[in-house]
Amino acid sequence: MARRMVALGSVVFESIAGKPLGFASVKASGLLGLTPELITVEVSCTRGPPLFQMVGLAEAPVREARVRIASALACLGVLMDEYAITINLAPADVPKSGATLDLALACAVLGALDQIPAEALQNVLVLGELSLDGSVQPMRGVLPQLCGALKGDLRTAIVPAHNAREAGLIDQGKVFVATHLRQVVDHFTGKAPLPIADKTGFSPGVDAAARGDLKHVRGQATARRALEVAAAGGHNLLLVGPPGAGKTLLARLLSTIMPPLSFDEAIETTSLHSVAGLLPADKGIVTERPFRAPHHTVSDAGLVGGGRSPRPGEVSLAHNGVLFLDEFAEFRRTVIESLRQPLEDGVVCIARARARTFFPARPLVVAAMNQCPCGYLGHPKERCRCSLKTIARYREKLSGPMLDRLDIHVSLPPVEIRQLSGEGTSESSQVVRERVMAARQRQLDRQRQGVTTHRTNSELSLAEIKAIARLDREAQALLEAAGNRLGLSARAYVKVLRVARTIADVEGEARVRSPQVAEAIQGRILDRRDRS
Repeated sequence: MARRMVALGSVVFESIAGKPLGFASVKASGLLGLTPELITVEVSCTRGPPLFQMVGLAEAPVREARVRIASALACLGVLMDEYAITINLAPADVPKSGATLDLALACAVLGALDQIPAEALQNVLVLGELSLDGSVQPMRGVLPQLCGALKGDLRTAIVPAHNAREAGLIDQGKVFVATHLRQVVDHFTGKAPLPIADKTGFSPGVDAAARGDLKHVRGQATARRALEVAAAGGHNLLLVGPPGAGKTLLARLLSTIMPPLSFDEAIETTSLHSVAGLLPADKGIVTERPFRAPHHTVSDAGLVGGGRSPRPGEVSLAHNGVLFLDEFAEFRRTVIESLRQPLEDGVVCIARARARTFFPARPLVVAAMNQCPCGYLGHPKERCRCSLKTIARYREKLSGPMLDRLDIHVSLPPVEIRQLSGEGTSESSQVVRERVMAARQRQLDRQRQGVTTHRTNSELSLAEIKAIARLDREAQALLEAAGNRLGLSARAYVKVLRVARTIADVEGEARVRSPQVAEAIQGRILDRRDRS
């Protein structure tokens, strides 16, 4: 085949049939939140003074790839010292961050140096970070990147072997796994194909042994009932009571009565934990509903997400699970108020100058607090030591709009010793979970029939509520009287209807009657104007 020289300014390419020998490209990917950004890595290489330059808004971790790539290639016997290498990361106006482009950069450089066929790199997604010896290191966010990238012409991908379990969740395309750069070179040159990621099985479960069982809870019948209703309808819950009343225990047991994760929910949850770097490599998928309990000193970004490269916060990491906020009134007010938009919309929006990213955030929120800073206001045996001013300042952290977003408020009395030492047990988590699952199935049936558009009652619009929770004259009169007496806001009014509909579902009732409305109204204790 005839060779000819193509002059481009001061750079000369040796070409065959019009294509430069010193050029190769491969597909990589980055993440903006959970959204994958497809990146084309282009490398041109010529003989000349040593040069390694990179364009395309590469941030420091990407620019440092030069050191890792040079060392990894040297382990293969390929030296970059005698070449002038230029790398372009397209699209050029999207910032590139992280070390996950290492493997793609190394493959493109090897293709430009004619060490592997440049044609073999076409339509292949390459992900992975390199060590100095050429080992392929694990990375974050493999699952969302594969889900977004393996579409259209891209049907093949190479990922780190440490992420094989995660990659095995992908149905479309073919995903190969690699432990070393040498294996990748042998794969592209045809010497030895890489192994394909085995399919990852999914078996949802509830680890009741690790989290406990409701049957061991003594007393607190009202709180147990509230837990069941909250789990059945996905309603946010506020537990108010003195120290030792069992608020933390009940919150931790909530996940044991929730339905097991569906496969779609597991994929959503796994993607979030993968992006955050919290996914165990030996599992590859989250099989249990997450339980997150951040300390009250958490920052705004730690709770709702953020950072220069946006990461999910605790409210997103608890998506499809439970977010427990103990000592709720001890959180900084700005942190508490940052929850308002996620609890209303079920999504966190993080806006930056160049782009906006979204994280799903629909956990079941359980907040726990005392009546006052010392915790003994209204206690039948202990004396409260707080002044009225201190109590008012303590409660001011909870604004009316924030309380509106907590569907059920429950007051827990102190547990007496005779209840703890008595014989017998209460209903187990499994028994309660069966009722919860039956109630959830009724809600799912309404969604499938087109009556509603949401999976749980906590998400229903006012129009949907009116369609499926039509009140009779007695129930409507009770609700109006309670609304006037308590000063319920429009949002709280809708919350009462949603909770009443869930109570009817738990009891297997087709219609919402006045007893269910009365029980739902009892769950708005902090809406009273005097807050006493």
